[in-house]
Parts: sequence; structure tokens; C-alpha cells
Amino acid sequence: MYDELENLYALCFPDKKQKWTANDFSDLKKSGCEIIASQNSFVVWRNIGDETEILSIGVVPAARRSGTASALLQIIEQDIKQLGVKTIFLEVDESNIPAIELYKKTGFFNVGRRPHYYDNGHDAIIMKKEI
Repeated sequence: MYDELENLYALCFPDKKQKWTANDFSDLKKSGCEIIASQNSFVVWRNIGDETEILSIGVVPAARRSGTASALLQIIEQDIKQLGVKTIFLEVDESNIPAIELYKKTGFFNVGRRPHYYDNGHDAIIMKKEI
């Protein structure tokens, strides 16, 4: 399973220099993270008290703009509501306009910025959604 996630991650993020490995996914799962994956997408998140942090969400390029990421976000939200979670947050590369638009469309809003957070020197935009 983790080898498949490693391959899926590489397909979703072909330009990233540092790719998550099967061991990374295994370690995330052991640390309490939740993972949902299909043939063309995945999402990794963790619950911390009444908050959920989305660590990564990926969709292969051929399946983007098809509603897949929105559906993954809905699945997470349904799951965490039952746990009493009140807030979801995530970080997104400031240059990833399609992702930022998706998050805004699904109810996220900007709450901060991490300067030069990513390996490419870009800032991370911190986004949050109250549920």
C-alpha cells in the first residue's frame, strides 16, 4: 500500500524535488495520520484536539478540475465533524493559484503566511475553515 502511495505522490507532484516515500507514508500512519487514496488522488490529515491539519492533498494532473479534490475535502469534513473537530487548516504554496481557488471555494480563508517556507523559496499561505 505505501509503495503505491509513493508512486501516486510522484505522479501528483512531478516537479517536487523532495518526494514522499513509502516509509514517509508509513511513518505518517504510525504517528496517527489518516490517509485516503484512490487511483488518481490522495489526502493525508491529522486531528489534533478540535483541529484538523491537512498535510497533503494530491490529484494526478489528468484528473484535476474534475471535482476530485473537493470530494476528498467533503469526505474529511464529514469524518471529522463526528469527532467534534471545529477547525481545518492547511498550508499552500502562494503560487498554487488553482489550489488556493479550490480552498476558497470550499470555505477556507487566509489567516497567515510563512515566508520562504517551500524549497522553491515561495511563501506558504495558511488557510483555515471553521466547520
